[in-house]
Amino acid sequence: MKNISKIFETEELETHALKDIDLTINAGDYVSISGPSGCGKSTLLSLLGLLDMPSGGQYFIEGNNVTDLSLDQAAEIRNSKIGFIFQSFNLIDELSVFDNVALPLRYKTEKLSDAEIKTRVSECLESVGMSHRVSHKPNQLSGGQQQRIAIARALVANPAILLVDEPTGNLDSKSGDRVMDVLEELNNKGTTICMVTHDPRYADMAKTKLKLLDGAILSAPKIQEAV
Repeated sequence: MKNISKIFETEELETHALKDIDLTINAGDYVSISGPSGCGKSTLLSLLGLLDMPSGGQYFIEGNNVTDLSLDQAAEIRNSKIGFIFQSFNLIDELSVFDNVALPLRYKTEKLSDAEIKTRVSECLESVGMSHRVSHKPNQLSGGQQQRIAIARALVANPAILLVDEPTGNLDSKSGDRVMDVLEELNNKGTTICMVTHDPRYADMAKTKLKLLDGAILSAPKIQEAV
């Protein structure tokens, strides 16, 4: 990201949610974004995930300028390059754990065989320690278990980066610690993670710690030119 800004406008008001954001995330990084409520954390994550577009500046993913994409183009990159983990899990209660995790693969442009889907889902469930719950429904699991299933679903399409929004917000401290351990294990194996959290303990687990205040980064890694 180079000089990224985001302005929300109404008839009476102009809100500068983000101002001149410079940010480079490299493969294998673990970045935390923290700061007080209303500082722009969720807005920044939305822009990183192409859920929204900036008002100014440039954003590159793997060297490609994605600043002015159409909705369809943004959706295509989102589906192939970005995994999302939300505070609220967003699992579908009517589907089994297996089918929840398999969902992103069924929507891929390039179709996979049932055997390929089964292999990939099994690998992801094993990576979060949930293989034994493959046939359960989400409402039969604890909050911490549901969040681990959500992590497996985010991993299944092999994204370039995981964007994580307050992953422990709905969990007790023990379950939250377990979820954070899973994220740390994944990063140690090479998964790139960018996480928004209000919890300083969890923010400190990241290798790069960013702090936002009033839409600006207070501390940031050195910027590198996009390739």
